[in-house]
Amino acid sequence: MEVIGIEDFQRVDLRVGLVKSAERVPGSEKLIRLIVDLGELGERQIIAGLGKWYQPEFFQGKHVIVVANLKPKKMMGLESQGMLLATDTDPPVLATVEKPVKPGARLF
Repeated sequence: MEVIGIEDFQRVDLRVGLVKSAERVPGSEKLIRLIVDLGELGERQIIAGLGKWYQPEFFQGKHVIVVANLKPKKMMGLESQGMLLATDTDPPVLATVEKPVKPGARLF
């Protein structure tokens, strides 16, 4: 494990997002396309590799933790505009908040 300074950590923009919709990416067994409301940052399309463990319906309406300032990446022709946080366990467990909060709320 690499130790980082607080300055590096502060560069990561973690936000609460509300999943508005989720669907499987055609032609992929593991990718799910989510539309996530990040409040003032708008809606983002996030492509998550969690389809091996979860059906799209699982994500609908969930408050999730998103890395909002991650460089976009193309996956199967779709642009992912962020990343959901989840554990590296089998199955992965989504990072969420204890209570629903306003979409776009920052974590620090």
